[in-house]
Amino acid sequence: MAEDEFNLKIKNSCARTKEQCLNCHKQFITVRPLLTGVILTKRFFKDFKGKANAEATASDILDCSNVDYSEMHKFEKNVDGALIFRDKKEGVHIVYAVDRQRRLVFLRAFRNYSEYEKFLEDKGEIRKMLSHL
Repeated sequence: MAEDEFNLKIKNSCARTKEQCLNCHKQFITVRPLLTGVILTKRFFKDFKGKANAEATASDILDCSNVDYSEMHKFEKNVDGALIFRDKKEGVHIVYAVDRQRRLVFLRAFRNYSEYEKFLEDKGEIRKMLSHL
């Protein structure tokens, strides 16, 4: 799985105002100021059927102020030092990780909850995706 650096200036919107972070979970607020880069996997582009949709979604998630999300930055698990998070918008589960190099890596997007659960339980697949970066 190849990577695609996402050229987006990482600014900590959480530092500006606390109202923007009402949907954010405390684990993400803790690591947010430490982020050094953003990577979108090819699989993430494929799940969104194009680069424009994938990049727009990544921008919304980094901004933390989009109220269209029913869940933002929900911590799921730790896989070998990578923190796995999930957002949910209009029934789509967006899975991403903060890896050991403090990069935000967008992994997958699922419309089907059971597929999302299977992916989350498959630590081997998550490790494989993160190791190819």
